[in-house]
Amino acid sequence: MNYLHGFGNHFESEARPGVLPRGQNSPQKIESGLFAEQLNGTPFTAPRHRNLKTWLYKISPSVIQGRFSEVGHGTWISEASRGRFSKTPEALRFNPIPEATRPVDFLDSIFTYAVNGNLYSNTGMAIHLFAFNQSMTDRFLYNADAEMMLVLEKGAIEVHTELGILELSPLFIGVIPRGMKFRVQLKAGCSSVRGYLAENFGLPFQLPELGPIGANGLANPRDFEIPTAAFENRTGNFDLFARYQGSLWKASLTHSPLDTVAWHGNYTPYRYDLRKFNTINTVSFDHPDPSIFTVLTSPSLNPGTANVDFVIFPPRWMVAEHTFRPPYYHRNYMNEFMGLIQGVYDAKEAGFRPAGASLHNAFTGHGPDAEGFKKATEVQLDPVRYENTMAFMWESCFPFWPSEQALIQPGLIDQNYTECWQSLPRTFK
Repeated sequence: MNYLHGFGNHFESEARPGVLPRGQNSPQKIESGLFAEQLNGTPFTAPRHRNLKTWLYKISPSVIQGRFSEVGHGTWISEASRGRFSKTPEALRFNPIPEATRPVDFLDSIFTYAVNGNLYSNTGMAIHLFAFNQSMTDRFLYNADAEMMLVLEKGAIEVHTELGILELSPLFIGVIPRGMKFRVQLKAGCSSVRGYLAENFGLPFQLPELGPIGANGLANPRDFEIPTAAFENRTGNFDLFARYQGSLWKASLTHSPLDTVAWHGNYTPYRYDLRKFNTINTVSFDHPDPSIFTVLTSPSLNPGTANVDFVIFPPRWMVAEHTFRPPYYHRNYMNEFMGLIQGVYDAKEAGFRPAGASLHNAFTGHGPDAEGFKKATEVQLDPVRYENTMAFMWESCFPFWPSEQALIQPGLIDQNYTECWQSLPRTFK
């Protein structure tokens, strides 16, 4: 598939040559009998550098649909679901989510692990995992509450959106803007998919400032890929689901809503290959802050304090001299949810597995397990290349509330997690 390149650019694409209006957005009549429709990701009066919008030229406008009714969702829950979350300062670790054993698609498989902030005030996020084995053939979804980030651990999918198709597999992330309709389809030859999902209720993700790093480094804008126009001209009986104010709603459709023949704008879905991240690290001593591994950030209203940071720990050289190389023991202002896409995380060589997770809320102490500490303090400090690893973290200034369902699901919570530190020796002399 073809992709456009660049983060935050104003793009244009047409699946049928000549239908994209020139010189204006909404002419009296549009080529091929299309309808003009604008999708706004920010208020009209947002500053120009933050203003997000896309003009869509569709076979049928979005007003052609049935009435919505609330249908609920058994495992995709929000902080509006009182009594279904706990608050705890305890360090938590989750075993890998099981793969799907019954027929289920992406939408039905979403399983909430933790939430924070408040979706009504556009702050915070929610974190889920998913495991499915069927495509959303005639079912479509949009999220009016949040933009959605998908991080696959296993399998391969195509995300069919109103602007085109994103191919995703492990080591790619995909971001779907708030309000954009899509469906998730298994890629040919794939029978099972598993991964992580974040809902960002705050400001849309953007590239972090580079500060003294300078003009280049970390995630480069040119490496973000935006789909080119692709449309479905299908009629029949379809279901449109909407995530709205923490609940799931459903309306009937007589046509596929993915019928955008051409579009232009800067409010788009995109994907990013994590292997293209330009990792910055020390060439002298000590362990730099993990902020140097930030791929994308959603700022809060408090400068320098993220609503959500998306951080990765990719393959890299470790060369720090006379230094404890894994992450040091720490108690942070920020709240951390970690996942593992592949390999082993250097601070937790046992217990933390792909499709598993850990949660450390503000000022809860955490760091290398006892075995990792012993190894790091005794190893000869030659240059070492960390290979075949990719851990990630969603970090937020708002405390996470773990869901009761994640805490009581049989086999999901690691009841012995904190034991990994209890054998640390007292070596004071």
